[in-house]
Amino acid sequence: MLAKRIIPCLDIKNGRTVKGVNFKHLKDAGDPIKLGRWYTKQGADELIFLDITATNEKRKTLISLVRDISRHINIPFTVGGGIKEEKDIELLLHAGADKISINTEAFKNPNLLEKFSKRFGSQCIVLAIDTKYEENEWMVYLNGGRISTKIRTIDWAIEGTNRGAGEILLTSMNHDGTKNGFALDITKKISEMVSTPVIASGGAGKLEDFYQILKNGKADAALAASIFHYKEIEIPKLKYYLNRLHIPIRTTI
Repeated sequence: MLAKRIIPCLDIKNGRTVKGVNFKHLKDAGDPIKLGRWYTKQGADELIFLDITATNEKRKTLISLVRDISRHINIPFTVGGGIKEEKDIELLLHAGADKISINTEAFKNPNLLEKFSKRFGSQCIVLAIDTKYEENEWMVYLNGGRISTKIRTIDWAIEGTNRGAGEILLTSMNHDGTKNGFALDITKKISEMVSTPVIASGGAGKLEDFYQILKNGKADAALAASIFHYKEIEIPKLKYYLNRLHIPIRTTI
């Protein structure tokens, strides 16, 4: 069985790490370069960088900041935000990214997933899905959670992987920043219906939340932000806890 992964996330706005609740009320959470260096030392399995306002502001991801962070880390590095064409990916990979996360633009133009996966390999393409539970169904949202699509999350996840996405980053808007636990039901459903790895995001608040999403939610990886940024939970302690509960996890050196 493949080891489960623990992934800190840097949500970036104006060059700083930020964090909010339910995609709103963003607050400063620190210097992304210092945080990246810290997570490498902590034993994080990967690091994700999301320029959360790039799409809404109709601009490119902050290449220079990606480059600066990549110089200080030695773990897999996924970058997303405002990616629309092959040149964007080329620049980010050259700047030090290992994988690319694409959200809104992939939904608007699904053929991009096929195009990008053929050019760069499906292992390089992460389909990010922001989802919200409303009217008894999980629905896809775009532009940093600002726009409703009226499309079921499960349907888009299946289509996205069929078109070439090598991984899914699933973020529950309902759970984001609440620290009340991950969205177990939708994560489990998607994990059972697609063959690609699923990263669960949104809601981590305590050690048990990670166990629940990796065991019962069947996620391949668990992502968190504020509880790591503010050192409410440190990664070595989390990995020790999961290892004791027989969750396959890479232990911290």
